[in-house]
Amino acid sequence: MKHPASVFTAIAVSFLLVHGVALAAQNDEQPHTGLLVGWGAADVTPEEPVVVQGQFHARVSEGVMDPLTATALVFESLNNGESTGRAAMVSCDFSAVSDCIRDAVREHLRSALPELDPMSIFFSATHTHTGPATYAKPRYSQADTEEPFPYGVDLGVMPTADYVAFAAERMAAAIIQAWNSRAPGGIGFGLGHAVVGRNRLMAYADGTSRMYGKTDDPDFRNVEGYEDHSVNLLFTYDRDSQLTGVVVNLACPSQVSESLFELSADFWHETRQELRKRLGAGVQVLGQASAAGDQSPHIRIEQRAEERMWKLAGRTQREAIGNRIANAVMEVLPCAGKEIDWNPALIHRVETLDLIRRPLSEQDAQNAASEREKYQKEYEALLRDLEAHPEKREENRWYVNITRAYRRMKREDNVMRRFEEQQTQPTLPFEVHVLRLGDIAFATNPFELYLDYAMQIKGRSKATQTFLVQLAGPGSYLPTPRSIAGGAYGAVPASTEVGPESGQILVNWTINTINGMFEE
Repeated sequence: MKHPASVFTAIAVSFLLVHGVALAAQNDEQPHTGLLVGWGAADVTPEEPVVVQGQFHARVSEGVMDPLTATALVFESLNNGESTGRAAMVSCDFSAVSDCIRDAVREHLRSALPELDPMSIFFSATHTHTGPATYAKPRYSQADTEEPFPYGVDLGVMPTADYVAFAAERMAAAIIQAWNSRAPGGIGFGLGHAVVGRNRLMAYADGTSRMYGKTDDPDFRNVEGYEDHSVNLLFTYDRDSQLTGVVVNLACPSQVSESLFELSADFWHETRQELRKRLGAGVQVLGQASAAGDQSPHIRIEQRAEERMWKLAGRTQREAIGNRIANAVMEVLPCAGKEIDWNPALIHRVETLDLIRRPLSEQDAQNAASEREKYQKEYEALLRDLEAHPEKREENRWYVNITRAYRRMKREDNVMRRFEEQQTQPTLPFEVHVLRLGDIAFATNPFELYLDYAMQIKGRSKATQTFLVQLAGPGSYLPTPRSIAGGAYGAVPASTEVGPESGQILVNWTINTINGMFEE
């Protein structure tokens, strides 16, 4: 499975030449006071078939629609040549960032880049549903070894652990490139808007909610929650005030093409293309998913009208989204350039929060056991049939039904395991970061975080703009009390590791940490 990588090579060479020369030049000058900025990028598209993550059933990759990218941005603050702060962010075209891939990157850097503390780097996923699996072992599990066949049958693909090693090495290279290319620069920021994500939970007369529920149902009453169409933008500039890159932070997972059997960055690919067409091929684009546990790009209201407009405009939905985001960037860019900060305060905090597990009842465990038995019977029947008729492996996508049954069975296993573990392990550890950069703040969480929590943080933050970054970790939903009452997919016990009590702990820690930074 081959794919063109020339665009990444061109960008890497351009940035190393431009910023490498700039950094070398500064060594002949007076010690620098101010900000250093560095960018790096790597192609993390696997070169052989892998399992595509994002659905219950396995999908063996059948090609590459567009490349998967890891983009790195490094900041260092200097005072008379002495470093006073360092931090880095990395965005990847994955569904989530597993602990194993994060730790593998950091391990590379401990020897290859000892100047940069690996814990000063946070990693986040754009949440494409057409990226490779990155869990070499079950998430939030004490297991220390990879399952040989995590989908219940041998799919003949690149083992997840091998892909993790491949991607981690390239991600580390992107960070090293960003570090080596850092040069005097500044930042500008601004707030734009683009309709990309929409609340995907439909509420009904009986008090229930359904993810992607029908809106032509007579019992449909309302969309369950809020929608966030803000686009938080951070621009970086070189010492000549020329744009070098942009961080685009918006509340939507990239899952327009979530059911494909091809690898794809989803709408972030079209967004990068459109922005580079308008801003220049050498401008870096780092995409971040803000809190969007109850949002997605799928349309439930006025879907036919939207589809008609795409057709009239001659665009796909992904192209339409890329155009909307680019329009927001272009509207904000001239304003942001009026206030470039060459010496912003740079403060970084990382902490491991012990969050309370979502309590599971005996009834939850019994329900899971019943569901597990159903899926186990289905899986075992399909496995017996496959063993009796091995020629079925020659059929196109022969594995879909059996892998779906197996993963549903394992999903219920997880609920039963959690019910037992909560007795002796009532909390789980989660890594979280806050970065102050001048008048703005970045705050991470590892979840698909529902918008009510995000609005609390943004509403109480002392930062002029607050960039929330979800899926900076292994994932799982963190729903609100009203969503749990409605019982939609993202709020059921099997979809969640922690619940609203922990959501409030996360909110309070984030607000206190951000606001504390702005009081220093």
